[in-house]
Amino acid sequence: MSNPLTAPFSRLALRLAFGLATAGAAWAQASLPVRWDELLATDFPAAIQKAQGTCLLPIGVIEKHGPHLPLGTDVINVRQAAIRGAELEYAIVFPEYYFGQIFEARHQPGTVAYSARLQLEVLQETADEMARNGCKKVILVNGHGGNSHLLPYFAQSQLDRQRDYVVYVCSGGVRSTAPERTRTPPAADGHAGVSETSRVMVSRPELVRMDRAESQSGADLKRQDLPQGVFTGIFWYSRFPEHYAGDASGAQRLIGELDLKASADNIASVIRSVKADRVSLRLQNEFQEKARRPLETKQ
Repeated sequence: MSNPLTAPFSRLALRLAFGLATAGAAWAQASLPVRWDELLATDFPAAIQKAQGTCLLPIGVIEKHGPHLPLGTDVINVRQAAIRGAELEYAIVFPEYYFGQIFEARHQPGTVAYSARLQLEVLQETADEMARNGCKKVILVNGHGGNSHLLPYFAQSQLDRQRDYVVYVCSGGVRSTAPERTRTPPAADGHAGVSETSRVMVSRPELVRMDRAESQSGADLKRQDLPQGVFTGIFWYSRFPEHYAGDASGAQRLIGELDLKASADNIASVIRSVKADRVSLRLQNEFQEKARRPLETKQ
């Protein structure tokens, strides 16, 4: 039989214990890292739940960025934007990924150019493994211009068979429209130009060598004479053989901060939209059902 004198204290102790446990669980979920590689295995299910199954795969490459920026510029910048975006709207950010398309820089030292077959295979296996771990909405965040055709093609190729997840593609780099951002002429703001250099000044300032920025030319050599709309694989080399397009001399840390904020805000907005998307997977399933019996599709 319980002691009537101690019963109120026991109930109070139970309430306190429950409150502490609830607060502890809430604090643990609130403090979950956004980076996949920083999560504990024991916290991963809670992170997936908090992210509503939404995960980011920021994609760059290893390539020359003029004479003044690191080879991993695209990886560095896109991850910085993705992490900031995920901190605004929670999502899990996959570790460093650099298996993109960069054949056009094979002549430059340090470039790592994987075969087209391997690019697609690694990306597919990575997306499959992310989904197997609960990422049913995989957002590919593009940080490299040379991936602009690869990633939409990969997303389209997901219709080749039934899948229980959806792949989305978005840009990892947005220029700020804030009035305080210095306007730069397009010719100065290409590959390793003002925007990219300014962002690395924020992400990894110790890696920027502005003293070397003018040691090579980023001018467009315009060595091909082809009509607009005609594409060749050698087009980039024909224009920018130094793998530098523009003039980084106008780079500023303020521009980098503003562009990173704009990029993070955009990614956070994409995450919110993807979390709210209840249509894409349903339509994928509907499509696959019809694709199995195309002669029954109503005409």
